[in-house]
Amino acid sequence: MKSVKSSRFSQWLAICLLVVLSACGSGEPSQQLAPLGQDAIILAFGDSLTYGTGANHQTESYPAVLAQLSGKTVINAGVPGEVSGEGLSRLKSLLNEHQPELVLLCHGGNDLLRKLDTDVLKDNLRQMIHLIREQGAQVVMLSVPKPGVFLKAAPLYQELASTQQVLLDNETITDIESQSSLKSDPIHPNAEGYRQLAEKLHQLLDRVGAF
Repeated sequence: MKSVKSSRFSQWLAICLLVVLSACGSGEPSQQLAPLGQDAIILAFGDSLTYGTGANHQTESYPAVLAQLSGKTVINAGVPGEVSGEGLSRLKSLLNEHQPELVLLCHGGNDLLRKLDTDVLKDNLRQMIHLIREQGAQVVMLSVPKPGVFLKAAPLYQELASTQQVLLDNETITDIESQSSLKSDPIHPNAEGYRQLAEKLHQLLDRVGAF
């Protein structure tokens, strides 16, 4: 009897270990994207981090570098200083104009800097995700750090990614913002910072099947 119980316990431990390793062992994103078409358009939507403030907007912003790396058309739809409510207001017309297959959503930094209501920010992002999907595009969200001595991604991005089942890059921008050598000022990356952001996104999109 003891040997049977011991065997069952060992099996239970093995199952638990397998579940844990499956959940967090590889670090790979759990969600996959549909492959982008040969002529697919990617819309990079956001504020100054998308626009490329701190570097050459046309050649050194992360959308410009991502276009070079991927061979895809990447539209830079970043507006410096924009808060999420303003972004929500202009998103639909951009979706209708460009008909993207994928939207890279990086918004909310100015809301956080101005200490605006994070519940409003979260709802605005949720509505953006809804608009993107309603148009038929896929979405990848990028979190931005909450201002503070020790930079950490604002928790609302992970919460939203979980509830909306959105693929999230929750680390790259915070990692870049934590290194003075990759910044042009206290808020914005420099050309090398934007290049690293584009490279990380290209790697992520390749891993999840977009390319």
